[in-house]
Amino acid sequence: MKNDKTPYFITAKELAEAGKDRIPPELISNTHLIYSSPATLAFNSPGAQGFGVKRAGLAIPGSVMLLVAPGCCGRNTTLLAEMPEYHNRFFYLMMDETDIVTGRHLKNIPQAVEEICSSLPQMPSVVMICLTCADALLGTDMERVCRKAMKQVNIPVLPCYMYALTREGRKPPMVHVRQSIYSLLEPKKKQSTAVNLLGYFAPLLDDCEIYELLGQMGIRTIREISRCKDYEEYQTMAAANFNLVLNPEARFAAQDMQKRLNIPSIELTRLYQLDKIQKQYHIFASALGTKIEDQKYFDAAQAAVDAFKNAYPDTVFSIGEGCNADPFELSLALLQYGFKVAEIFGNPAAENFVYVKKIAALSPETRIYSNLEPTMLYYDCSEEFADITIGRDSAYYHPDCLNVEWSEDIQPFGYAGVKLLFEQLLAVRTGAEKERGVR
Repeated sequence: MKNDKTPYFITAKELAEAGKDRIPPELISNTHLIYSSPATLAFNSPGAQGFGVKRAGLAIPGSVMLLVAPGCCGRNTTLLAEMPEYHNRFFYLMMDETDIVTGRHLKNIPQAVEEICSSLPQMPSVVMICLTCADALLGTDMERVCRKAMKQVNIPVLPCYMYALTREGRKPPMVHVRQSIYSLLEPKKKQSTAVNLLGYFAPLLDDCEIYELLGQMGIRTIREISRCKDYEEYQTMAAANFNLVLNPEARFAAQDMQKRLNIPSIELTRLYQLDKIQKQYHIFASALGTKIEDQKYFDAAQAAVDAFKNAYPDTVFSIGEGCNADPFELSLALLQYGFKVAEIFGNPAAENFVYVKKIAALSPETRIYSNLEPTMLYYDCSEEFADITIGRDSAYYHPDCLNVEWSEDIQPFGYAGVKLLFEQLLAVRTGAEKERGVR
């Protein structure tokens, strides 16, 4: 029996037995008050590290952003504005109490856009208008406001919604912003050997095998929005023969591009189970009517796993959701490699149960916590369940434990992602041992 000051958790076995249709309300964020733990801070404060709505909205080359918000919502953006790559790209229109009540600020937005454009040495490619929950509650028709602003500056003006209120809806903020940043692409003649990689706002690892494997399939041009040097190059993404969706949050964007630009899409999942990565690649190649040779990449990743396992075979992990991975899939991969997983921080959805059931079979006592559950206030950081943590949130709960944050902007994928992860794990543990030896 758990008392009121015990953080809620459920074991993998208990969750698997409950089933995907009976997920406990403690693991469903819209059924209770939300605890702003480290994972939610990454969402609720998009000006923090990582790609939140504000950074994502500036993915279009040459774009600038006008943040329309109360001061409390805009202050984190000042940290971003200090980064060299965002110099002269963030602007602010602060809302006072009267604006929040009456919507008076809406009349000032077109003028603010005009002032921004006239103050810059070069006309931006697009102005993104970032709105907060204040305008969500006001019911602002931002599309109309943007059209009015567009008439004054003769360049695209797009809304960008930082609405935490829509987090549980059909189109959450990070889904909507992905659709927005591709919405300016104009129809072009198709290039049969060109593909777009959709899903992330930063590029994949330079040594990711997907680039060479696509080449083996006959693909000659691979485009990512993060690698486009200017607006003209961004527009060439409309010439792709198909889109490769690498993050499910880009599905709406891909569907919109298929409807507007007649670009079909194929989806690949980021995985850490080597056998599943290989199977997915071969199914993908087969769908395109071709074959690939990926064994050298498989072997390199397996060697990295084996090197860590040979050095530290009994490692116990605590896995957070604040990392570049699905925490349930990553946990399953670690268990299948022969390691132990004591904890998983994450909110399982129905699609995660394919992993939950297998985790339960391999490690029934693995604890599953929700970062959003208010009782996480009582989590006892002194209880060390793991040798090493993965993820920013897991590191927060275990500040004295070794950690691989695994949340860099540059995105891991496929065999290259597995290889780099285990290289970092090995480096962290051997580094800690050397430090202890010096002491």
